[in-house]
Amino acid sequence: MVRIVRHPGLMIRRNWIALLVLSVGGGLLCAATPEAAANPWPAIRRARVERLLPAAMQAAGADAWVVICRENANDPLALHVGGENAGGQAAFLFFLKDGRVSSLAITPPGEATALKDIGLHDAYQVMERDANLWAAVAEALRERGATAVAVNCSARAVADGLSHTQRRELEAALGAGWPGRLVSSEELVLTWLAVKLPEEVAVMREAARLTERLLHEAYATVMPGQTTDADVARFLKGRMRELGVGDAWAPDQNPNVNSGPDRGHSHSTGKIIVPGDVIQIDFGILVHGVWCSDLQRFAYVLREGEAAPPPEIRRYWQNAVQGHRRVLAALRPGARGFEVDRVQREWMAAQGSLPVPWGTGHPVGYWAHDAGPMLTGGQPDRTPAGDALRVIAPGMVFAYDGFFCWPIEHQGRPATKTISVEEMAVVTATGAEYLIPPQEDLILIPPRR
Repeated sequence: MVRIVRHPGLMIRRNWIALLVLSVGGGLLCAATPEAAANPWPAIRRARVERLLPAAMQAAGADAWVVICRENANDPLALHVGGENAGGQAAFLFFLKDGRVSSLAITPPGEATALKDIGLHDAYQVMERDANLWAAVAEALRERGATAVAVNCSARAVADGLSHTQRRELEAALGAGWPGRLVSSEELVLTWLAVKLPEEVAVMREAARLTERLLHEAYATVMPGQTTDADVARFLKGRMRELGVGDAWAPDQNPNVNSGPDRGHSHSTGKIIVPGDVIQIDFGILVHGVWCSDLQRFAYVLREGEAAPPPEIRRYWQNAVQGHRRVLAALRPGARGFEVDRVQREWMAAQGSLPVPWGTGHPVGYWAHDAGPMLTGGQPDRTPAGDALRVIAPGMVFAYDGFFCWPIEHQGRPATKTISVEEMAVVTATGAEYLIPPQEDLILIPPRR
């Protein structure tokens, strides 16, 4: 099927945004003012503690978990434990007993009322202004008989929120014999964050739909010979501001619009888009300040007299699409990240693609590059390690690419161009499914408007 994007009149229909209303997780996300709708995060956050944290603590061998939050240098997981608005130093303790998690918030008086209002925790302990937080934490751990206490100290940034000074204070308060009972929360954190509840997948599905809609709007603005990659990026930035959504990753590199040779993760440049270009847009949004999308859409700019891309471009595209579909078939519970990546690489080699330096995919959710198994490590000359060895489970959401890479010449030098069909998929009990229908055909842009 050939699909040609046509300019919708002299002006993009910006008033259309007032009519776009997306159903999200039982509430409404209005595209004009998304944060005006009820935020599903508080209820989902409670459900994640109740339904997912017990198994994560068991996997880490921890019967207690301590998270310390504070103003200006907060723990990366503050949003997940209710400490995102911490002023004075506060502690959030989780205890595992008989397969259930109970929680205690130890907080200064200034935050106590707000914390009670959100209703996330089972108990609250308000400290007097001159009270010692660490003594209160130590007493709570002793009272509940904690034997293996997870703390956020790790080589992984998401599980490394406890500062060196804070750890020394905690160890001093606990006294002799306790440092050996402190364990890294790394396994707990990665296990807990990797799985998304169905309610979260529903929110991410709608975020993906909105992301794709904006990508098609952006391609409709391209005037070959005039529009630059940076112009397209600016258009998308403007639409994000209108809709009240955030960036899924570094703002200067979101979106990455590239009509030239491969640039990897980078900013959009002043390159003018011309007939014969294959255009890549890598774009993601952040909704409710919590969940990310990450999609790529590709277009081809027709030359004069062309009704379709040249045969070689069509072949590259179809090979990338087929690689993506093969990965989807391999993305199932019990598989490991490197095994899924290997399926892609073997397909690319068989179709004559150049190898690429990037992994096939990554978890997506609270960050564009989230916690969980990485779909990488399948190179024939590499021994899989780290997150490539993690086992895929139901509820995990991935953004991943279907690749085809070929050699080109750029400014008299050898270079490469890669089609990297990127979609989002959720792992089910028996396999995986796309969050939204995947791109099947290149978007075709006429040579003149």
